[in-house]
Amino acid sequence: MFEKNMLMAYLLDLYGDVLDEHSRDVMKAYYEDDLSLSEIAEGEKISRQGVRHIIKKCEEELEFLESKLHLSQHYMRLEQLAARLREIAHTEACGALHSSIRDEIVGIAAEMQRKE
Repeated sequence: MFEKNMLMAYLLDLYGDVLDEHSRDVMKAYYEDDLSLSEIAEGEKISRQGVRHIIKKCEEELEFLESKLHLSQHYMRLEQLAARLREIAHTEACGALHSSIRDEIVGIAAEMQRKE
């Protein structure tokens, strides 16, 4: 359950802008603020079932987008590559590299992990 919640929160970060504002607010309240269905329902002035319906519909939409675009897989791979670049830049073998080249490698790794 926890993995699914983390994945859905990640998908919400990636694709959340495609959801309408109300749906996005409900999803953020549920996944990011960790509010219960009852708490969200009270704040949104809708039923618990209405909240659950919005969440389920949005989950399906976010999963559909990921199945077609694979952005989370792409970003996870970029993070792995950036970590590996940083690791290489700080190894003793890399010490022989000119410091500007080493700095460039570290800069590239940082750029790969930057989220906008």
